[in-house]
Amino acid sequence: MVQVRKGTRIRLIAMPDDPDPIPTGSEGTVVDATDGPLGRIEVRWDNSTRTLSLIPGVDIFEIIGRKD
Repeated sequence: MVQVRKGTRIRLIAMPDDPDPIPTGSEGTVVDATDGPLGRIEVRWDNSTRTLSLIPGVDIFEIIGRKD
């Protein structure tokens, strides 16, 4: 599992199992992350008013930096 922490900047590549996904290529900042088999990465997306979590191992994303 990819380890990310609060403040990490990410770019979404794919969210295949979500019925209302964030658009591919969207960027955002991690606001919370939990480890374990049910781990989630909560992201505040730059181009959206909503916060939508990523599921490691299901959703595909890349780390693009840190927002300090």
